[in-house]
Amino acid sequence: MSITANGIDELKKLAGSDLGTSEWIEVTQERINTFADATGDHQWIHVDEEKAKDGPFGAPIAHGYLTLSLFIPLFTELLEVEGVTTKVNYGLNKVRFPSPVKVGSRIRLVGKLADVEDVPGGVQVTVDGTIEIEGVPKPAAVLQSLSRFYA
Repeated sequence: MSITANGIDELKKLAGSDLGTSEWIEVTQERINTFADATGDHQWIHVDEEKAKDGPFGAPIAHGYLTLSLFIPLFTELLEVEGVTTKVNYGLNKVRFPSPVKVGSRIRLVGKLADVEDVPGGVQVTVDGTIEIEGVPKPAAVLQSLSRFYA
């Protein structure tokens, strides 16, 4: 279920709010291979299914940056900001990958709107995010994302 903010003033009122949890998405071998092709990172732990079975994780794993890249589609399930002209990723303060995402796993995002602060022409939003892996006690990623929304 998504929260909708109609404009910057409503977005500011949401500062400190829990945004909830996204739906689960499956991390398939096809998604991993596509990411490997897009980035040129074809390390065997990601793309060689047979070799990865005997590797340290017992199966192919998603690239950490693939997991990180899924933050945006998961985040858009949690918060919709209307009444702005432009939405941009501004960066990250912190990122950690405590647990690998094995092929076939399902992940989801738990988010909190940690801060909303004024910047010229709009606001900068800080989101504390945890990307969980279904059935795994440690998360796939813990991050703090910065986005800007312009009026």
